[in-house]
This record gives sequence, C-alpha cells and structure tokens, in this order.
Amino acid sequence: MSGTYALILAAGRGSRFGGTLPKQYLPLGGAVVLRHAVDAFARHPRIDGIQVVIRPEDRNVYDHALAGIDLPPPVLGGAERQDSVRLGLEALAPRKPARVLIHDGARPFAAAALIGRVIDALDRAPAAIPGLPVGDTIKRVADGVITGTVDRSGLWRVQTPQGFHFDAILAAHRAAAGLALTDDAAVAEAAGIAPVMVAGHEGNLKITTMDDLAAAERLLAARSADIRVGQGFDVHPFGPGDGLMICGVWVPHNAGVVGHSDADVGLHALTDAVLGAIGAGDIGMHFPPSDPQWKGASSDRFLAHAVGLVRARGGSIAQLDVTIICERPKIGPHRAAMVERIVGITGIAADRVSVKATTTEKLGFTGRGEGIAAQAVATVRLPL
Repeated sequence: MSGTYALILAAGRGSRFGGTLPKQYLPLGGAVVLRHAVDAFARHPRIDGIQVVIRPEDRNVYDHALAGIDLPPPVLGGAERQDSVRLGLEALAPRKPARVLIHDGARPFAAAALIGRVIDALDRAPAAIPGLPVGDTIKRVADGVITGTVDRSGLWRVQTPQGFHFDAILAAHRAAAGLALTDDAAVAEAAGIAPVMVAGHEGNLKITTMDDLAAAERLLAARSADIRVGQGFDVHPFGPGDGLMICGVWVPHNAGVVGHSDADVGLHALTDAVLGAIGAGDIGMHFPPSDPQWKGASSDRFLAHAVGLVRARGGSIAQLDVTIICERPKIGPHRAAMVERIVGITGIAADRVSVKATTTEKLGFTGRGEGIAAQAVATVRLPL
C-alpha cells in the first residue's frame, strides 16, 4: 500500500442554497466551485490521485466543469453523504492507497499548506481533522428564545479535507452504513478511531448560501490580484481541402489550410495569448513544428496545456477574446459552437469567452482569400 489520494464529494444538492444548479457547479472566478476544489489537490505534489463522487444526473455538467483535468471517471454517489463517501472509497480500494483525504467539493480554497498539515498528521495518528476553535459566544435557543450559554472551551469548527489511513476509514464506513453520520470524523469515532485535530484555515470556507459565494468571489479576487494580459496572433495560408478547424470546430470551405498541426488559427492565437500572459514563451517553444509528433495534432491539446500552466501556478483564466480575420468562410453560423468548444477545453464560463470575426475589406492576403488569421487576448489572474 502506498500513496495519498483525494476523494472529493460533489454529490450533494445544496437545498439551502436554492436554484436548480447544485452549488458546486456555480461560477466562481472564471471556473466553477468544484473546479477550484479539484485544482487545489491536482496541484499538490503529495497527492497521487483524485476521485470525484457525483450525482448521476450531473454527469454532463461535471464533464463540462472538469474539462482538461486528467481524472478517472466519476463515481456515482448515494442517497446520503455517507453513502457517497463509502462508494467513493470502494472505488479507490483497488488502487490500495495508504491514506485518503476526504474533501467537500463545495470548499474551493483548500490551501496547499492545509493539505500538507493533514498529510503530516497521518504519520502520527490514524485520522486527522482540520478545524478552528470557536471564537464567538454560543447560545442555546428554543422557539426563538435564548435558554442558556454554551461553554465554548474545547469547541472547534471542523473543516475538510479530513485525512485517514485508508483501510481503517473504509472498514469504518462499511460498518456505519445506514447511520447517516454528519461527517467522516464521526464515522471514525463510531469505529473507535481517535482523530487528531490540526489547524484549519479561515479561507477554507464552504459555499452554502449566496452570501458565501459572494464572500468566495471577494476572497478569490484578493488572492488573485496579479492580473496579467497576453496577446496572440496566428496566420495560415489556404491550401487543398474542403474545410478547416477554427476554434476547435470543423468549418466547411472550398479550401483547407497549410500547417504542421491541424492549423487552427483561433486556438493557436489563444494559446499564445495565455502563454504570453504568464511569461511562458510561445506555442513553438512548447510544441516545436520540427517535432513530428505534432504533425496533424489537434490544437485543443495546445490550449489545454497553456491553461494547465496557469492553474499549476494557482491562477485562473479570467477572459479569452479571439478575433478571426478572413473573407471566407463565414464565422457567424459557427460562433456559438466555437465558444462552446473553447469552454470545453478551458473549463471557464461561457460568458468569459468571446469569438468575433472581421474582414480586411478585401485588402491584403486575407482580402485576396489567400489565407486566414486570428488575434487573441487572454486575461489571467495569478496569486500575488
């Protein structure tokens, strides 16, 4: 047995939040809440794998939200949270992990240091729970009337990720099936496992209400105040063929394009814009045209790579704007599909993607129908 895995729960409905979309799929800073939660573990060097648990009816929105992250297929959860955790643990069992960190997908800001503290504590205890001591005065209330004051000494507010020795928590969940305990620490306690408490983090908030989501937006803006802008430009000549890829969409045309990959000017320009925003060179440095492995390659791989570099630095894509420059083919009929494809590659919200088109009024090589060009701008947020 070896390795530490993260089990992320996204099977809840969030009845207190309201609305038709589960809270873990609501937009937050250019992505969705769940994406931020998963990214925190995907970036951590001590996490060996991630398994997400979802509701069956959320599969489409899940695939959209987590596009571009290399994850195993999600596990379908059960009626109660405890059922979902057990099903997720059973799915992880064949990998024989030594430790597992169980995290709520509605907590988007699990800091790397917090994850590290939980893992470190598992070297000295079978379970480790992050939390914060209760600082407010606590009152007991009945029918709207205060009936007493609760002694807050020794009281802690519990957070996730909660860490466990894998075999022990799996056995505990199997034994506790049907009890509907409130968290995994309670499951461990019921099995006679004594967790240790480690310091949590105030920024590790859980999205439960609209006010929580607004607070998360403010926190994300404060944490990602290094705003970068990059630009990209690409051009390809027309050649033999019956169509071309533009922004990840096949567009029929009376010509093709000449290029080493699939020659998608839209995605190439966007890739250079994202790379430029983080000072990471250009597309040719990462995917040299002299390398035969990129001959005919799909350009979605290039853009996904650039976005992955941003996320590896703890950043996010705030906006993507690309303009296609050509007389033909017409872009308008395909614009919505192009936006959808870019969203699928990057995982950002559709209202943060703009695809436009223009001509050069029949001037120059594009005006003469000799080729196609694109220019793009990317806005990126990075931690200070």
